[in-house]
Amino acid sequence: MNAPADELIVERKGAIVWITFNRPQARNALTWNMYSRLETACHETNADRTVRAVVLTGAGGQAFVAGTDIGQFRGFKTEQDALDYEARGNVVMRTLESVRVPTIAAIAGACTGAGAAIAACCDLRIASPSARYGFPIARTLGNCLSMANYARAAALIGFARLKDLIMRARLMDAQEMLACGLVSEVTRDEDSLLTRAQSLADEVASMAPLTLWATKEALRRVRDTLIPEGADSDLIVACYTSKDFKEGVEAFMAKRKPNWKGE
Repeated sequence: MNAPADELIVERKGAIVWITFNRPQARNALTWNMYSRLETACHETNADRTVRAVVLTGAGGQAFVAGTDIGQFRGFKTEQDALDYEARGNVVMRTLESVRVPTIAAIAGACTGAGAAIAACCDLRIASPSARYGFPIARTLGNCLSMANYARAAALIGFARLKDLIMRARLMDAQEMLACGLVSEVTRDEDSLLTRAQSLADEVASMAPLTLWATKEALRRVRDTLIPEGADSDLIVACYTSKDFKEGVEAFMAKRKPNWKGE
């Protein structure tokens, strides 16, 4: 069965491309199709020299993206399934991060798991008062992030705060996101988020394109020197092939608390 084409909506507003994650009934949790469509949208943006900025947001006002659709993990059977998932995610995240123009995450509601990783790939982030950010995997699935995603998040909020978020499976609220510099501003209310995102996009679109591109590319290269290729394979295999991960998936689907065994 083909996935709905409108799970991810790409719209052009003048020189700005808007990408909307559009599964509000599932808090915009990402399907494999949505990952692919996001990658394609990034390539299309890079091919169009008239685009000057990109805004990413979630439909429905309840979530930016609340992670990957967990039901899809039931199909994981082998070590390679786990490695392929994180490798594929890394390709999509690198593609988003390598978009040549400024990218802006407009965050309302849950920005968790893969959604938090996507927001970390963006150049600028703004939030509405309902925004919540984190990686609550120690409470939900018992998996781990790729080293690239750990590095992106740590570069934004620091190692200590990232450990606190993950080890306590807690979410930052909008004011903490602002205080630690994860977002540059919090809008006065929910309704003004998208209007503010458009005005911010218009602002950066008026700047020298090569300066903006060189700045984001240089900083990405500096950070990437910290990430050895393939250094996290043992971590990914250990978590995703564990009994705990299977328990986490099934507990989430059954809406019960997982029974962790550490194996």
